[in-house]
Amino acid sequence: MSKIIQLSDHFDIRRLLRYTFPSIIMLVFTSIYGVVDGFFVSNFVGKTPFAAVNFIMPFLMILGGAGFMFGTGGSALIAKTLGEGKLQQANRLFSLIVYISAACALLLTALGLLVLRPVASLLGARGQMLEGCVLYGQIILAALPFFILQNEFQCFFATAGKPKLGLAITMAAGIINMVLDALFIAFFRWGIAGAAAATALSQLVGGIIPLFYFFRDNPSSLRLTRCTFNGRALLKTCTNGSSELMSNLSMSLISMLYNAQLMRYAGEDGIAAYGVLMYVSFIFQAIFIGYSVGSSPVIGYHYGADNRGELKNLLQKSLLLIGIFSGLMFLSGQTLARPLSLLFTGYDQALLAMTHRAFRLYSISFLFSGFAIFGSAFFTALGDGLTSAFLSFMRTLFFQCLAVLLFPLIWGLDGIWFATAAADGLSVLIVALLLFVLRKKYHYAEA
Repeated sequence: MSKIIQLSDHFDIRRLLRYTFPSIIMLVFTSIYGVVDGFFVSNFVGKTPFAAVNFIMPFLMILGGAGFMFGTGGSALIAKTLGEGKLQQANRLFSLIVYISAACALLLTALGLLVLRPVASLLGARGQMLEGCVLYGQIILAALPFFILQNEFQCFFATAGKPKLGLAITMAAGIINMVLDALFIAFFRWGIAGAAAATALSQLVGGIIPLFYFFRDNPSSLRLTRCTFNGRALLKTCTNGSSELMSNLSMSLISMLYNAQLMRYAGEDGIAAYGVLMYVSFIFQAIFIGYSVGSSPVIGYHYGADNRGELKNLLQKSLLLIGIFSGLMFLSGQTLARPLSLLFTGYDQALLAMTHRAFRLYSISFLFSGFAIFGSAFFTALGDGLTSAFLSFMRTLFFQCLAVLLFPLIWGLDGIWFATAAADGLSVLIVALLLFVLRKKYHYAEA
């Protein structure tokens, strides 16, 4: 039986992969059941409802992004505190972050329900698409507090030293979603409402089970306890997690911009094709995000313990692994472009051809995105939320905004599909520059 891995261990490539593997699979599995949602809606409900789901999804993800902010920012702070040997303080911080995030989730739910229809209308949804956006959004928003907690606990399970348990809960939620998708959409024919209900119920499971686990005595490093308000810790959490919040907000805003450009250049088919790209690319990107989530507590712990040699080792091993993943995912994207496009859009030849070409161009981004994602997460783990947020802003908003506005003027529709690859490529240059400039401040280049 293999030895249990501790945050304080020395990590070679094998041990690093073993520790991050549950987080990677957890994020991939979460993405897969999102893809199943899209498959059932596209094939059993229709092109317009499928476009409606993808049209309103960026707005819903903006609200759900608070979970990643509290989770990543809090995990880095808690891991550093554990590295300093302050177990009780770490538990108080953990409890405070969970309680505050739950209260924020309720406020975001109320806000979302209030502005849902005006936002969908403002973005350009009309007629059947507008009604589909509102119906889907209302049901999803009912489960938003649990979605935020689910996102948050995905990070905290790795920090608590229980990444496999986090994986098991995520898989259970995902299986429930997929089974209910088939039942509600294919069997009961509830349409877009069935898709939303299946997702909402799975998020309920993903948010509630971790609460029960951490409220009781458990063998992990963390437990929900009584706590006092600590404004400085909350500010540090939010600042440190601002990069992930910025990334989520930026990606959602950029998705809205993509939708507006695609509506102009390709109409409803363009939005449907972009929806397929997003569903499938989430699986590829989840590998990078999962690795970053899984490795961040390890980096944060050794930074807190001032173990400079291990910090250097973790950075070097991580960059090597990201490089291997990037090459494999690019090749997979090129090879699987047609089969994956056929899975979603085989019923419409024109849409299939558009989606196939879009995926071939978009998958070039897989060569660069992993380094950009890990670079931002690395500085979050070091407690440098400002640098991390800057990297996220440049990658997910500034570069992409410029590319998606300018490239279509030169290359038309192909320019929209290639915009993400160009933005990620430029972001990697910024990551490399900052890693070099800040190496002495954080001592990750020292033996």
